[in-house]
Amino acid sequence: MSGTEKTKAQAEQAKGKAKEAIGRAVGNDRMTAEGHVDQAKGQARQAKEDLKDNLRRP
Repeated sequence: MSGTEKTKAQAEQAKGKAKEAIGRAVGNDRMTAEGHVDQAKGQARQAKEDLKDNLRRP
């Protein structure tokens, strides 16, 4: 996985976790849901890059 894409995926997951925690703390269901979505996007990006890495290996 390229370093840049790996960093983006991890940052997106961290952003989602933070957003979810803040949403729960203030009782904002919408923000909590957005946090879940951000985490899923980060996980999907990471899975895509892992797949690309696996296809490149002989």
